[in-house]
Amino acid sequence: MTTGLLVFQSDFGKSDGAVSAMHGVANSVQRGIPIFEITHQIPQYNIWEASYRLLQSIGYWPSETVFVSIVDPGVGSNRRAIVAKTADNHYIITPDNGTLTHVLQFIKITEIREIDESKNRLPNSGESHTFHGRDIFAYTGARLAARIIQFEEIGASVNPSTIIALPLKLSTIVDETITGIVDIIDRPFGNLWTNISREQFKEIVEQYGDSIEVSITTDGRTIYNNIMTFGRSFADLHIGEPLVYVNSLDNIGIAINQGSFADAYRIGTGTNWEIIIRKAPRIVYE
Repeated sequence: MTTGLLVFQSDFGKSDGAVSAMHGVANSVQRGIPIFEITHQIPQYNIWEASYRLLQSIGYWPSETVFVSIVDPGVGSNRRAIVAKTADNHYIITPDNGTLTHVLQFIKITEIREIDESKNRLPNSGESHTFHGRDIFAYTGARLAARIIQFEEIGASVNPSTIIALPLKLSTIVDETITGIVDIIDRPFGNLWTNISREQFKEIVEQYGDSIEVSITTDGRTIYNNIMTFGRSFADLHIGEPLVYVNSLDNIGIAINQGSFADAYRIGTGTNWEIIIRKAPRIVYE
Protein backbone atom coordinates (compact mmCIF):
# COMPACT_ATOMS: atom_id res chain seq x y z
CA MET A 1 0.00 0.00 0.00
CA THR A 2 1.38 3.42 -0.97
CA THR A 3 2.21 5.80 1.87
CA GLY A 4 0.41 9.13 1.79
CA LEU A 5 2.10 12.51 2.02
CA LEU A 6 2.63 14.25 5.36
CA VAL A 7 2.73 18.06 5.42
CA PHE A 8 3.68 20.11 8.50
CA GLN A 9 3.14 23.74 9.45
CA SER A 10 3.85 25.44 12.76
CA ASP A 11 5.02 28.57 14.56
CA PHE A 12 8.16 26.79 15.78
CA GLY A 13 10.69 28.40 13.44
CA LYS A 14 13.82 26.41 12.68
CA SER A 15 16.26 27.77 15.23
CA ASP A 16 16.01 24.71 17.49
CA GLY A 17 15.24 21.01 17.22
CA ALA A 18 11.43 21.06 17.40
CA VAL A 19 10.78 20.53 13.68
CA SER A 20 13.53 17.92 13.49
CA ALA A 21 11.95 16.05 16.40
CA MET A 22 8.63 15.85 14.54
CA HIS A 23 10.42 14.52 11.47
CA GLY A 24 12.12 11.96 13.69
CA VAL A 25 8.83 10.81 15.19
CA ALA A 26 7.28 10.46 11.74
CA ASN A 27 10.24 8.41 10.54
CA SER A 28 10.06 6.23 13.65
CA VAL A 29 6.51 5.39 12.58
CA GLN A 30 7.65 4.60 9.04
CA ARG A 31 11.18 5.17 7.79
CA GLY A 32 11.30 7.32 4.68
CA ILE A 33 7.75 8.67 4.98
CA PRO A 34 7.40 11.61 2.53
CA ILE A 35 7.39 14.80 4.64
CA PHE A 36 6.91 18.34 3.39
CA GLU A 37 6.30 21.76 4.94
CA ILE A 38 3.85 24.59 4.35
CA THR A 39 5.84 26.83 6.68
CA HIS A 40 7.27 26.92 10.18
CA GLN A 41 7.37 30.74 10.17
CA ILE A 42 3.81 31.39 11.35
CA PRO A 43 4.11 34.29 13.86
CA GLN A 44 4.08 32.82 17.36
CA TYR A 45 0.55 32.05 18.61
CA ASN A 46 -1.06 33.50 15.46
CA ILE A 47 -3.95 31.08 14.95
CA TRP A 48 -5.51 33.32 12.29
CA GLU A 49 -2.48 33.03 10.03
CA ALA A 50 -2.27 29.25 10.57
CA SER A 51 -5.91 29.02 9.46
CA TYR A 52 -5.30 31.12 6.37
CA ARG A 53 -2.17 29.24 5.29
CA LEU A 54 -4.13 26.00 5.29
CA LEU A 55 -6.75 27.56 3.00
CA GLN A 56 -3.97 28.90 0.78
CA SER A 57 -2.23 25.55 0.41
CA ILE A 58 -4.27 22.40 0.79
CA GLY A 59 -6.23 22.54 -2.46
CA TYR A 60 -3.03 22.04 -4.45
CA TRP A 61 -2.07 18.76 -2.74
CA PRO A 62 -3.18 15.27 -3.81
CA SER A 63 -6.11 13.49 -2.25
CA GLU A 64 -5.24 11.62 0.98
CA THR A 65 -2.51 14.11 1.97
CA VAL A 66 -2.29 14.51 5.75
CA PHE A 67 -1.66 18.04 7.11
CA VAL A 68 -0.41 18.63 10.64
CA SER A 69 -0.87 22.26 11.73
CA ILE A 70 0.51 23.24 15.12
CA VAL A 71 -0.02 26.74 16.43
CA ASP A 72 -1.05 25.80 19.93
CA PRO A 73 -0.93 28.46 22.65
CA GLY A 74 -3.28 26.25 24.71
CA VAL A 75 -1.01 23.20 24.68
CA GLY A 76 -1.52 21.11 27.83
CA SER A 77 -4.99 22.54 28.50
CA ASN A 78 -8.32 20.80 27.93
CA ARG A 79 -8.56 21.99 24.31
CA ARG A 80 -9.31 19.11 21.95
CA ALA A 81 -6.91 17.51 19.48
CA ILE A 82 -8.85 16.82 16.28
CA VAL A 83 -8.61 15.47 12.75
CA ALA A 84 -10.84 16.94 10.02
CA LYS A 85 -11.58 15.20 6.71
CA THR A 86 -12.45 17.41 3.73
CA ALA A 87 -14.67 16.65 0.75
CA ASP A 88 -11.47 16.21 -1.32
CA ASN A 89 -10.16 13.59 1.14
CA HIS A 90 -7.52 15.74 2.74
CA TYR A 91 -6.91 15.28 6.46
CA ILE A 92 -6.04 18.15 8.82
CA ILE A 93 -4.66 17.34 12.27
CA THR A 94 -4.68 20.32 14.61
CA PRO A 95 -5.71 21.69 18.00
CA ASP A 96 -9.35 22.74 18.17
CA ASN A 97 -8.54 26.40 18.69
CA GLY A 98 -9.68 28.19 15.51
CA THR A 99 -7.11 26.79 13.10
CA LEU A 100 -9.92 25.34 10.96
CA THR A 101 -11.73 28.69 10.60
CA HIS A 102 -11.04 29.33 6.91
CA VAL A 103 -11.35 25.68 5.94
CA LEU A 104 -14.76 25.48 7.63
CA GLN A 105 -15.93 28.55 5.73
CA PHE A 106 -14.50 27.93 2.27
CA ILE A 107 -13.74 24.18 1.98
CA LYS A 108 -16.30 21.51 2.81
CA ILE A 109 -15.45 19.36 5.84
CA THR A 110 -17.27 16.04 5.83
CA GLU A 111 -16.25 14.66 9.22
CA ILE A 112 -14.22 15.51 12.31
CA ARG A 113 -12.84 13.14 14.95
CA GLU A 114 -11.22 13.81 18.30
CA ILE A 115 -7.87 12.11 18.78
CA ASP A 116 -8.03 9.36 21.39
CA GLU A 117 -4.70 9.95 23.13
CA SER A 118 -4.85 6.60 24.90
CA LYS A 119 -4.30 4.97 21.49
CA ASN A 120 -2.73 7.70 19.39
CA ARG A 121 0.18 9.11 21.34
CA LEU A 122 3.94 8.60 21.08
CA PRO A 123 4.86 5.76 23.46
CA ASN A 124 6.43 6.82 26.76
CA SER A 125 5.48 10.49 26.30
CA GLY A 126 2.50 10.60 28.66
CA GLU A 127 4.23 12.69 31.33
CA SER A 128 5.06 15.51 28.87
CA HIS A 129 2.38 18.13 28.30
CA THR A 130 4.18 20.87 26.37
CA PHE A 131 5.03 19.29 22.99
CA HIS A 132 1.84 17.76 21.66
CA GLY A 133 3.06 18.70 18.18
CA ARG A 134 5.58 15.90 18.48
CA ASP A 135 3.84 13.48 20.84
CA ILE A 136 0.26 13.57 19.49
CA PHE A 137 -0.09 15.47 16.21
CA ALA A 138 3.04 14.37 14.30
CA TYR A 139 2.72 10.82 15.64
CA THR A 140 -0.95 10.50 14.68
CA GLY A 141 -0.36 12.22 11.34
CA ALA A 142 2.42 9.81 10.43
CA ARG A 143 0.32 6.78 11.41
CA LEU A 144 -2.60 8.05 9.32
CA ALA A 145 -0.40 8.88 6.31
CA ALA A 146 1.34 5.50 6.55
CA ARG A 147 -2.05 3.71 6.63
CA ILE A 148 -1.20 2.15 10.00
CA ILE A 149 -4.51 3.51 11.27
CA GLN A 150 -7.67 4.51 9.43
CA PHE A 151 -9.48 7.77 9.96
CA GLU A 152 -12.23 5.94 11.85
CA GLU A 153 -9.64 4.72 14.38
CA ILE A 154 -8.60 8.24 15.36
CA GLY A 155 -11.31 8.58 18.00
CA ALA A 156 -14.90 9.60 18.52
CA SER A 157 -16.80 11.62 15.91
CA VAL A 158 -17.23 15.33 16.65
CA ASN A 159 -20.14 17.56 15.63
CA PRO A 160 -18.65 20.21 13.28
CA SER A 161 -20.89 22.86 14.84
CA THR A 162 -18.93 22.52 18.10
CA ILE A 163 -15.57 23.31 16.49
CA ILE A 164 -14.01 26.60 17.57
CA ALA A 165 -13.93 29.23 14.81
CA LEU A 166 -12.48 32.73 14.81
CA PRO A 167 -14.70 35.65 13.72
CA LEU A 168 -14.76 36.11 9.94
CA LYS A 169 -15.99 38.95 7.75
CA LEU A 170 -16.98 38.46 4.13
CA SER A 171 -16.37 41.25 1.64
CA THR A 172 -19.39 43.28 0.56
CA ILE A 173 -20.25 45.65 -2.29
CA VAL A 174 -22.69 48.55 -1.90
CA ASP A 175 -23.12 51.42 -4.36
CA GLU A 176 -19.93 50.45 -6.22
CA THR A 177 -17.91 50.48 -3.00
CA ILE A 178 -16.25 47.23 -1.92
CA THR A 179 -15.43 46.66 1.74
CA GLY A 180 -13.19 43.80 2.77
CA ILE A 181 -10.36 43.00 5.15
CA VAL A 182 -6.63 42.32 5.06
CA ASP A 183 -6.55 38.54 5.33
CA ILE A 184 -2.78 38.07 5.37
CA ILE A 185 0.56 39.73 4.65
CA ASP A 186 2.38 38.13 1.72
CA ARG A 187 5.80 37.72 3.32
CA PRO A 188 8.60 38.44 2.75
CA PHE A 189 7.37 40.95 0.17
CA GLY A 190 4.94 42.82 2.40
CA ASN A 191 1.99 42.81 0.00
CA LEU A 192 -1.53 42.90 1.43
CA TRP A 193 -3.79 40.00 0.47
CA THR A 194 -7.45 40.84 0.91
CA ASN A 195 -10.61 38.74 1.04
CA ILE A 196 -12.02 40.61 -1.99
CA SER A 197 -12.44 38.27 -4.95
CA ARG A 198 -11.50 39.13 -8.51
CA GLU A 199 -15.10 38.60 -9.60
CA GLN A 200 -16.38 41.09 -7.04
CA PHE A 201 -13.66 43.59 -7.91
CA LYS A 202 -14.54 43.35 -11.60
CA GLU A 203 -18.05 44.62 -10.80
CA ILE A 204 -16.62 48.12 -10.33
CA VAL A 205 -13.35 48.03 -12.29
CA GLU A 206 -13.39 47.51 -16.03
CA GLN A 207 -9.80 47.08 -17.17
CA TYR A 208 -6.12 47.16 -16.32
CA GLY A 209 -4.83 50.69 -15.96
CA ASP A 210 -7.96 51.99 -14.23
CA SER A 211 -7.42 54.20 -11.20
CA ILE A 212 -8.66 52.90 -7.86
CA GLU A 213 -9.22 54.73 -4.59
CA VAL A 214 -8.04 52.57 -1.70
CA SER A 215 -8.61 53.28 1.99
CA ILE A 216 -7.31 51.18 4.88
CA THR A 217 -8.73 51.63 8.37
CA THR A 218 -8.34 49.94 11.72
CA ASP A 219 -10.32 50.53 14.89
CA GLY A 220 -11.96 53.58 13.32
CA ARG A 221 -8.67 55.20 12.26
CA THR A 222 -7.74 55.75 8.60
CA ILE A 223 -4.21 54.46 8.08
CA TYR A 224 -4.03 54.95 4.31
CA ASN A 225 -6.04 56.68 1.58
CA ASN A 226 -4.74 57.12 -1.94
CA ILE A 227 -5.33 56.56 -5.64
CA MET A 228 -3.50 53.65 -7.22
CA THR A 229 -3.52 51.72 -10.50
CA PHE A 230 -5.04 48.33 -11.27
CA GLY A 231 -2.08 46.48 -12.76
CA ARG A 232 -1.81 43.14 -14.53
CA SER A 233 1.58 42.61 -12.88
CA PHE A 234 4.24 44.53 -11.00
CA ALA A 235 6.05 45.22 -14.26
CA ASP A 236 3.19 47.53 -15.28
CA LEU A 237 4.34 50.20 -12.82
CA HIS A 238 7.50 52.02 -11.86
CA ILE A 239 9.50 50.93 -8.83
CA GLY A 240 7.99 52.45 -5.70
CA GLU A 241 4.51 52.92 -7.14
CA PRO A 242 1.48 51.35 -5.41
CA LEU A 243 -0.85 49.04 -7.29
CA VAL A 244 -3.92 46.86 -6.97
CA TYR A 245 -3.53 43.42 -8.55
CA VAL A 246 -5.04 39.92 -8.65
CA ASN A 247 -3.01 37.56 -6.46
CA SER A 248 -2.35 33.85 -6.86
CA LEU A 249 -5.56 32.94 -4.98
CA ASP A 250 -7.68 35.00 -7.40
CA ASN A 251 -8.25 37.66 -4.75
CA ILE A 252 -7.23 41.31 -4.73
CA GLY A 253 -3.80 42.28 -3.48
CA ILE A 254 -2.32 45.68 -2.68
CA ALA A 255 1.37 46.31 -3.06
CA ILE A 256 4.24 48.70 -3.65
CA ASN A 257 6.32 47.64 -6.62
CA GLN A 258 9.60 46.32 -5.12
CA GLY A 259 8.64 47.65 -1.69
CA SER A 260 6.77 46.46 1.41
CA PHE A 261 3.33 48.01 1.71
CA ALA A 262 2.80 46.38 5.11
CA ASP A 263 6.03 47.77 6.55
CA ALA A 264 5.64 51.21 4.97
CA TYR A 265 2.26 51.77 6.64
CA ARG A 266 2.47 49.29 9.54
CA ILE A 267 -0.51 47.27 8.35
CA GLY A 268 -1.83 44.30 10.31
CA THR A 269 -4.24 41.50 9.48
CA GLY A 270 -7.64 40.28 10.57
CA THR A 271 -11.19 41.49 10.83
CA ASN A 272 -10.26 44.87 12.34
CA TRP A 273 -8.12 45.82 9.32
CA GLU A 274 -10.65 47.04 6.77
CA ILE A 275 -10.04 47.71 3.07
CA ILE A 276 -12.39 50.05 1.16
CA ILE A 277 -12.08 50.13 -2.64
CA ARG A 278 -13.83 52.51 -5.03
CA LYS A 279 -13.22 53.31 -8.67
CA ALA A 280 -11.59 56.74 -8.73
CA PRO A 281 -13.55 59.45 -10.56
CA ARG A 282 -12.22 60.41 -13.95
CA ILE A 283 -10.60 63.83 -14.14
CA VAL A 284 -11.94 65.88 -17.03
CA TYR A 285 -9.74 68.69 -18.28
CA GLU A 286 -11.49 71.61 -20.03
